[in-house]
Amino acid sequence: MRTFDLTPFYRSTVGFDRLFSLLDQANGDGAPGYPPYNIERTGENDFRITVAVSGFSQNEISIVAKENTLTIKGEKVANENSKGQSEVLYRGIASRAFERQFQLADFVQVKNASLENGLLHVDLVREIPEAAKPRQIPITTSASSAPQVTEKAAA
Repeated sequence: MRTFDLTPFYRSTVGFDRLFSLLDQANGDGAPGYPPYNIERTGENDFRITVAVSGFSQNEISIVAKENTLTIKGEKVANENSKGQSEVLYRGIASRAFERQFQLADFVQVKNASLENGLLHVDLVREIPEAAKPRQIPITTSASSAPQVTEKAAA
């Protein structure tokens, strides 16, 4: 596998730290495979992240959006089987803790989150402020910029 040393760029650039850390993360082994997720575009500026969290209840999942990072954590509460008389002979359903992080682009905000049928849906929207949107600049002509002809009176 190819590896790239980005150290020279850190020394000679200012303000690109986030870009280089994203490149470092992409260069690594990648994110672990648990839990699986989908990222879909649901509109021009709307997105949805769907994470398979079967076996987790709403109070066992936390979603935190900080700066441009969305973190989804799941941690099981005490084993439910210890309450009853049953003993688990084989555990094939994963119930291990997890943490998934997603890097969000500028102006992407979390709209809402819902848990249904073992799938956690996180809806995102990109809301670009008016100051950052491109705007058309009108071209005007003014009388003061046009060449003026003055007549001298004959003496």
